[in-house]
Amino acid sequence: MKILVCISNVPDTTTKITFTNDNSDFNEAGVQFVLNPYDEIALSRAIELTENGNGTVTVINVGEASTEPTIRKALAIGATDAVRINAKPTDAYFVAKQIANYAKDQSFDLILAGRESIDYNGAQVTAMLGELLDIPSVSIIKKLDVDGDKATVEREIEGGKEIITIPFPFVAGTAEGVAEWKIPNMRGIMSARTKPLAVLEAIEVKSLSKIVKFETPAPRGTVKLVDAAEPEKLIELLHSEAKVI
Repeated sequence: MKILVCISNVPDTTTKITFTNDNSDFNEAGVQFVLNPYDEIALSRAIELTENGNGTVTVINVGEASTEPTIRKALAIGATDAVRINAKPTDAYFVAKQIANYAKDQSFDLILAGRESIDYNGAQVTAMLGELLDIPSVSIIKKLDVDGDKATVEREIEGGKEIITIPFPFVAGTAEGVAEWKIPNMRGIMSARTKPLAVLEAIEVKSLSKIVKFETPAPRGTVKLVDAAEPEKLIELLHSEAKVI
């Protein structure tokens, strides 16, 4: 089996986020970047599916040279080789176009990505890849099993679960439950230094969107305590201030 895993380079969740240029640009100074956790789930499942010589796992990232430590971590976890599209990702469409352009002639059986990246939470790349490559796509899967030339995926829907059987090739966006995160061992870390990492130039893509401004969430307000003996005061506050009743 030949699997492609799409990975993102995202800020660590403990990083303090700030913006520059009148809140129009993300400030990367002092930010610790990591492998997107949802993509790491996809990578872990891909490695499981190709264990014992049953296939190869290629990871692909659209990013500048600064993302290579993250790519090397993916190689240390167990990916066979890696590709970096040398460009700053501008939006989901740009990323999907770059990945699709690479994947179209590579005959991958399966393309996996995380359900979303934890920075922008767009959850768009999986569906866009399916459309651009003209193959099925399914998002937010919780389980992935392979049987011959087809796979069975499971995802949650309102009121239950949806189980789908899909022939290869297809694209899937993974969520928790598909696999457990893998920790690179020393052997993996050492071998990652010599595993192939190809750098390809990006194709030109028409910009369809741009970020105008970032805003941080409003700070938490003060807490008002209401005496248990005054329920009418609580009701009034919920009506006049919180406006929930």
